[in-house]
Amino acid sequence: VFFFDEAHLLFNDAPAALVDKIEQVVRLIRSKGVGVYFITQNPADVPDKILSQLGNRVQHALRAFSVRDQKAVRAAAETMRDNPELDEQAAITELGVGEALVSLLNEKGTPTIVERALIVPPQAHIGPISEAERAALIQSSLLAGHYEKTVDRESAYEIIKGRATEKQAEAEKAAPAAQSSEGGLGGMLGGLLGGGSSRRQSAGEAMVKSVVRTVGAELGRQLVRGVLGSLMGGSTRRR
Repeated sequence: VFFFDEAHLLFNDAPAALVDKIEQVVRLIRSKGVGVYFITQNPADVPDKILSQLGNRVQHALRAFSVRDQKAVRAAAETMRDNPELDEQAAITELGVGEALVSLLNEKGTPTIVERALIVPPQAHIGPISEAERAALIQSSLLAGHYEKTVDRESAYEIIKGRATEKQAEAEKAAPAAQSSEGGLGGMLGGLLGGGSSRRQSAGEAMVKSVVRTVGAELGRQLVRGVLGSLMGGSTRRR
């Protein structure tokens, strides 16, 4: 519950944009179960568009000593749900200490008719209460049993973090398979054709290199023989 005391200080010379924003907050915050109370001596201090959003009214005495005061009394009486058995405008000026005209919302959200009532003063306790008194107050509360159990729901951050962790684990599982596919004969041939590597050669790589050298040497000898044979044969025919 929010209480705004001396509400006239909030609305005096307030720009229209601020008043519109306060009205919007009052409209939206009620749907969340939050109460908002504006406390002021004169209901005219609160703009009509905001006053129309307030369901609970507690009006203490107003003294009509001037024309402006009389207008304020009339305006205050008209903002409450009329009671056929009560003259609200006259009652406001007759209220004594501790008295007020009260109109509250019922369980269906409908304003009740205004009633003249005595206000019970707040009951307070000086100093900290004992653990037994605290436990008794908690047990007697209308909300007892509703909030004792802690509920820690999974947040959006935790859900997104879990998805990222799963993707990272899948990537780590896929990495060894990709590395193994790069090995074998293809990897060894790639190493031979692509240049040397700083790592030590395995027995298979050494064998492949030996075969390649042997084949290359044999092809080289045959090529040299063919070239020399063609040259020698050509020179013999010219003689």
